[in-house]
This record gives sequence, structure tokens and C-alpha cells, in this order.
Amino acid sequence: VLLLTLSVVAVAHAELCKPDAQNAFKVRLSIKTALGDNAYAWDANEEYLFKAMVAFAMRRYSSESTTQISNVLLCNVTDRVSFWFVVTDSSKNVTTVPGSEVEAAIRMNRNRINSAFLLSDKTLQFLKITSTLSPPVEPSTPVWLIVFGVVLCLIVAGIVFLVVAGIQQRKKKNKESTERENLEEKGEVTVTLENGIPCEALDLKAGHINGVFAADDERFTSL
Repeated sequence: VLLLTLSVVAVAHAELCKPDAQNAFKVRLSIKTALGDNAYAWDANEEYLFKAMVAFAMRRYSSESTTQISNVLLCNVTDRVSFWFVVTDSSKNVTTVPGSEVEAAIRMNRNRINSAFLLSDKTLQFLKITSTLSPPVEPSTPVWLIVFGVVLCLIVAGIVFLVVAGIQQRKKKNKESTERENLEEKGEVTVTLENGIPCEALDLKAGHINGVFAADDERFTSL
């Protein structure tokens, strides 16, 4: 009778745990990729640890859960370390726990499971369960301080630009003023053209006397 009972249970478990069965999940491990020369072999001990971690996740997810290691069934294990698993109901042991509950328990304890096998979400994949999102990385420097620093740099750059531009403008004006004074001191005469005839501009400092008018002035003065 005992042997018959065990045979019935084994057949029932075989029906429960098979590829694409209801509430079944496929797992793929990339141990060599993750650990390189320190990779460990996947054997019965590792399978036992996996079952224990899944049972732990189910118990931690629900305080009412009484999942045992024997309730976690593995099947279709391959040399490349992939397999399927289901979690059976501890009260009946012939039906499986709904996949939504198993998924929620795995997601809740994903980091603990990964740590047990020294793997990550990329090297320990539950193919039907989305990876857990890593918490956002907060910068060591507050954002407001970064923004304040950028604004302050822009203000300082603007002030420096205005000062340099003012100095250059002042130098340019001083240079033009100096050149103008030099031209006046040299008494340079500018020759202009009126109707194609060159005319001499009046010397602003020494002046210029027209000889014709000077002769007339002397003639009228003598009278």
C-alpha cells in the first residue's frame, strides 16, 4: 500500500511539474558567466538549496504559508543549468500554488535568492518573472547644490566677460584719442578736392594767410 501511495504521488508530481505546465516557472542560471574560474557545479546540494530558498520565500511572503522543501518540485534539469519548478499546496500536495503568489514571493525575496547563489538578476533568470528594479542611485552631492554651482559659475563668467570687454573698449578709446592728438601736434594738412581742384585745408594751429587779401589790406591802410 505504501509503495502504491508513493507511486501515485510520484505520478501526480510528474504531471504537476513539466514544461509549460500551469503555475510552473522556468529558471536559467549562468554560473560560469557570473563567476568565471570560481564557478561551482550544479548538483543535488544546489537543487536542495534552491528548494529551500523558494520555500523560505513563500513563508516570508505569507505568514499563513506552511510550505516545506518537499513542496518545491524541480523537473527537466539540463546540463546548462536550466529547469522548471512548481510549488505544491502543503495541505493537499497534489495541487499547485497559484503562479501569481509564487511570482510575488520570488519578487519580494529576489535579492536573498540571488545572494544565496552568488548571482544576479541577469545570471539567475526566472523567465516568467520580471526582474526586480534596482533602487535609484542617489548622487552623493545634492541636486540643488549642483544647480546652485552651475548658476554661480554662469554669473561669475558673465561678470568676467563684462569687465574684460570694458577694459578692451577703454583701451581702444584711449588709443584713438592718442592718435588724434599726435596728428594735431604734427600739424598735418589734409588736401581735399573741390570740383577736381586740390584745396589746402586751413592749418588749425598756425593759420594760413591769403596773399591777395594781405596786399589789399596794406593798400587801403596807407590811405
